Amino acid sequence: MTGGCQCGAIKYEINSMPLTLYACHCTECQKQSSSGFGMSMPVPKTGFKIMSGAPKYWSRTSNSGRTVNCAFCPECGTRLFHQPLRNKEVVNVKPGTLDKTKWINPVAHLWLSSTQTGVVIPESKLYFQKQPDSFEPLYQAWLNQYEPSHT
Repeated sequence: MTGGCQCGAIKYEINSMPLTLYACHCTECQKQSSSGFGMSMPVPKTGFKIMSGAPKYWSRTSNSGRTVNCAFCPECGTRLFHQPLRNKEVVNVKPGTLDKTKWINPVAHLWLSSTQTGVVIPESKLYFQKQPDSFEPLYQAWLNQYEPSHT
């Protein structure tokens, strides 16, 4: 898979299968996406590579109290990925920055306690009022849904 920012200054490549894909409704994801929620697609750090350009980083404390390094394009401001300090082996790619996005289908919705009025959550997904204690159910749901033709 390949992706990048809106202006094309930063391009990346993913050479590993994503671990999962979820929508987060926390207030920070709402702010960073300028929408009702943000999406994250954790991939193994060893399978993620910046091909061109250099992102700028900003650190923040998430709603769960953990520190997250956020990468964005210094030219157009597109948020590209997050690197949680609690798990340095993972890069949380913002899947809307992928070149091909038609297959994106989150398996879970997190932080429903902050969901905006009017956002409809599909009934067939996993739900969490806040941050899940473990991401294992999300990983398993992703494996159950995943089709290799998506990449």
